[in-house]
Amino acid sequence: MFFENIRLAFKDFASNKLRTFLSILGIVIGVASIITITTLGRSATVSIQTQVSSMGLNSINIFPRGNDSEARRIFTEKLAGELEEKIDGLNHVIAVNQRSMLIKRGKKSYRTNVIAVNSIFGEVFDYEVDAGRFVSTEDERRRKSVVVLGSDVAERLFPDGDAIGKYVRIYRKQAKSFRVIGVMKTRTGAMRMDFDSSVYVPRSTFDKRLQRITRVQYYVASVEDGADVLEVSGRIEDYLFSLTNDEESYRVISPATIANIYTNITNTLNLFLTGIAAISLLVGGIGIMNIMLVSVAERTKEIGIRKALGATPGIIRGQFLVESVVLTLFGGIIGIALGLLLSYVLTVFLKWIFAPRFAAFVLALLFSSAVGIFFGLYPAIRASKLQPVEALMYE
Repeated sequence: MFFENIRLAFKDFASNKLRTFLSILGIVIGVASIITITTLGRSATVSIQTQVSSMGLNSINIFPRGNDSEARRIFTEKLAGELEEKIDGLNHVIAVNQRSMLIKRGKKSYRTNVIAVNSIFGEVFDYEVDAGRFVSTEDERRRKSVVVLGSDVAERLFPDGDAIGKYVRIYRKQAKSFRVIGVMKTRTGAMRMDFDSSVYVPRSTFDKRLQRITRVQYYVASVEDGADVLEVSGRIEDYLFSLTNDEESYRVISPATIANIYTNITNTLNLFLTGIAAISLLVGGIGIMNIMLVSVAERTKEIGIRKALGATPGIIRGQFLVESVVLTLFGGIIGIALGLLLSYVLTVFLKWIFAPRFAAFVLALLFSSAVGIFFGLYPAIRASKLQPVEALMYE
């Protein structure tokens, strides 16, 4: 009987194509909206997390705030060692100083950030050498006039690709000559760091030949494997507060913090928009109920004949209820396909990672079925209560 009701449902849909299309239109729009919103929400979250992860989720940046703050006074080379020693969960803490300078090779020139680094800079940022080598402890100790180029700088100054062992000049009041010892691989920027467009010199050399280092501009700390980045950030904030007694004089932030903030925002927005889209499903359900009531009225004589031949109220009720559920499920399937197509096009246009939430498909179908049962129940009950004699005499 169940499959017979399904066959009768599709027979009725085929004989009333326009009415069927108008019936499921609200369901299609509602389900497509939910699928599009949930897919875009997940795609945005995954894209943000992927982008932020490329910065290094296990790193923490520590900045001073305000030119006359207490943090400016304590931001020295010494503080990096103190943080490594006293904060549980920290692996390395490096001091960062940088300055925009002009770098030239022959007639080619490039204005970029010159960053004072130590030998573990690449390890902290997971930054790899493409050719040559990075700054070593020996370079720092002997204050060697050596430089490592970011990929964009190397391409600009050495388009032939042969940079190792060549010399460039860095201008800070006057030209200083530096030997190129390495070229770095391309890497996504992180926080205040534009890796590909920067050059790197030993901190001791930077201090001696380019600009005197009196205060550290900011620190980058790497967190030990398995440690909670947010908890370690909290310990750093507590320690800095104990030194400055002013929580407004510094800022401790990490890519993990940013990822967490963006994920919460996108999840909240996604939930809100999904709720709005669900309203259209309810509107579509009301449309289904109206159409089913019309169908009951149009098929009153058919109902009377079936009852006269022995059909029980349960059979009549089941027939119209199955029609309602099949109608909403059919609309739900079309809506899922349309939502997937639309969300794929939008993610490609926005250059996001396409990350559909397959659980949303199941929920959309279940919700569609629930809408069909809820709004189809009244017309089905009304049809089952028709008296055979009255139904056969209906004009």
